[in-house]
Amino acid sequence: MIDVESVSKTFSGRAGTVTALHDVSLQVAEGEFVAVVGPSGCGKSTLLRLVAGLIEPDSGRIRIAGESAVDARNDKLLGFAPQSPALLPWATVRANARLLTRVNSKMAASRVASPAEIDELLTRVGLEDFSDALPHELSGGMRQRVGLVRTFALHAPVLLMDEPFAALDEFVRTEMRYLLLDLWERNRASVVFVTHSLSEAVSLADRIIVMGAQPGRIEYVHTVSLARPRRLEQEDELAFLSELRAVRRLLSMKDRAVDSGRMRGVR
Repeated sequence: MIDVESVSKTFSGRAGTVTALHDVSLQVAEGEFVAVVGPSGCGKSTLLRLVAGLIEPDSGRIRIAGESAVDARNDKLLGFAPQSPALLPWATVRANARLLTRVNSKMAASRVASPAEIDELLTRVGLEDFSDALPHELSGGMRQRVGLVRTFALHAPVLLMDEPFAALDEFVRTEMRYLLLDLWERNRASVVFVTHSLSEAVSLADRIIVMGAQPGRIEYVHTVSLARPRRLEQEDELAFLSELRAVRRLLSMKDRAVDSGRMRGVR
């Protein structure tokens, strides 16, 4: 569904030239959930923006369901969930949840959720009693729930999520990831999910991409062997903790490799 082939991206500014990504290749299968982890500045968000067709690579190519990233964006094959849900402050919860379906009203009915389906999604995430509320009347977690409903209402086969739960406290963040899984189980879109939380990555993903910086690149790929559907209780089980240790070990190996390179004068 997603094919990133030998992609590199460099940015130039007053501080000089920065290679955000170098020779990155990644394939995401139909219905696969992939999490991307790594230090700040390793190009995680740049990778998402490239796949979303918001910026162009300097070299390499990106295909989404056989189309270019720009064509896939224009054909509404992509759903994008940023860190902030960016709700319209004057619109109700229901109106915000329906926003993308109204903006894309000329799409085939099968490609977007009906008003009844959106109301069902709002009920599913516990917002049925807040449908007529305004965003300022909601907690941060509730606003993110509206954002999730809006993202899934478009029925896009590819979802790109850039740390959507980063601003939430740990309790709400844990709740949100299982709400996300519950919504995802309904349509099994192909997902690329950027996060700094290793627990989040393990609980959500089929595979975890470990990236390194200077320049941004893929260091390791870890396959998560936990059965689906995932549930919160699994996080206390030995299998979950073993997966978490494995990813931490990969990050530790990456950090040791970087430190070793610096000791040899390699950048």
